[in-house]
Amino acid sequence: MSNYRYIASVLIEAATALRVGGSKADLITDSPVLRDYNGLPFIPGSSIAGVLRKHYRTMKLPDEDKLFGFQKGEDGFGSRVIVSNAHLVDESGRVVEELQLERSDYIKIFDMLPVRNHVRIGHKGTAEEHGKFDEEICYKGTRWRFEIELIVDESGDGVWNRLIGLLSLPTFRLGSGGSRGFGKLKIVSIHTAKLRIDDEQYIKKSSSLNNVIGDEITLNSNWNEQVIHYELNLKPDDFFMFGSGIGDEDADMIPVAEQVIVWQEMKNPKLSEEQILIPASSIKGALSHRTAFYYNQIKERFAEEYNGTKANQIIGENNEAVAEIFGSAKGDETKGCKGRILLSDLFAPKNSEKVFDHVRIDRFRGGAIDGALFQEKTFYSNDEWKFEILIENLNAIDQEYLNAFEKALKDVASGMLPLGGLVNHGHGVFRGSVTKNGEELRN
Repeated sequence: MSNYRYIASVLIEAATALRVGGSKADLITDSPVLRDYNGLPFIPGSSIAGVLRKHYRTMKLPDEDKLFGFQKGEDGFGSRVIVSNAHLVDESGRVVEELQLERSDYIKIFDMLPVRNHVRIGHKGTAEEHGKFDEEICYKGTRWRFEIELIVDESGDGVWNRLIGLLSLPTFRLGSGGSRGFGKLKIVSIHTAKLRIDDEQYIKKSSSLNNVIGDEITLNSNWNEQVIHYELNLKPDDFFMFGSGIGDEDADMIPVAEQVIVWQEMKNPKLSEEQILIPASSIKGALSHRTAFYYNQIKERFAEEYNGTKANQIIGENNEAVAEIFGSAKGDETKGCKGRILLSDLFAPKNSEKVFDHVRIDRFRGGAIDGALFQEKTFYSNDEWKFEILIENLNAIDQEYLNAFEKALKDVASGMLPLGGLVNHGHGVFRGSVTKNGEELRN
């Protein structure tokens, strides 16, 4: 008989932007976030439970069906894991559960969330047809609280420790876009308790997420051997620009910038000034194309043999290394597969900016074209930045795939693979070093 309940109250913070999709496109964006009855972004318990189950299966931990439930024909039973929705935490550190008739200044910042603009780039480096889309995201630094409950008998300590330990996985992401820099989490605090169902503390326990019981614990991650951890330590060589797709009063093209939420311990969060955003998706796209190049070089596939439409067989998602590391979409003849790579967006303070003036020249007469004057705003910095890149390695990855990928990383660090926009103008060159599991990769 299941006489015991394990309970965990988990306070999480978005370490990168986070997106849990809601309904289809609205009047503002193609993909809005999911909102609760107060119009505030929240994370459904089903999403959290799904990610927990996925990692439980990936780690090949025992008794998945007994823990999360199953249905096979007329046979089956319900889940022993109960996960609440994750609701927003306000500036006082309390979960916003009651209907908000009056909204504080902090709560009001969630009325209009940042929107990320995207465009799909083909293997030729140009935008694909109908490839423009945007999506609403939650600020980095947003906090939520949720609760996990496990129904067990007296001998459930091992199961509980395995389940809670999954939250410390370096690959644990919530929402969509984990391979594009979204969904990385920081556990701010976690309180756990083990109670009998006839215990007065359990009987009188409120359903409110603000009713935190148990002792605070620290999760010690022991999963690092399940991933390959790369780190790009880069410093801008000169000017760079990761374009926002819009202009301002100074220039027709400006870099993308975004505000983040900064907390003072457990209370008093503030919305920061705009910071430079270096999107993981920009880095991912450049690395994907260069990985395909190096893998084709390793396999001695050259343009003389693969030309015209035949080139499509070895580029993009059809390249074996790209499909294995970055993933591929499901097609008529392919099953599709999820990528192994996880990247994180990087935010950096705005230090210095420069506006470049340009004019388009008529190639025939060598003079300026009427109305063709335009400006672009770029940034430059003396700071060194660290980009974290994780490759899931539960099933050993082909070494030739890794060799091609690592050559692409070295190209970034040596300035041979510029990042961002306007690279044909000389922007986006970075230099630095690459480490793999803490050891530097050398040419």
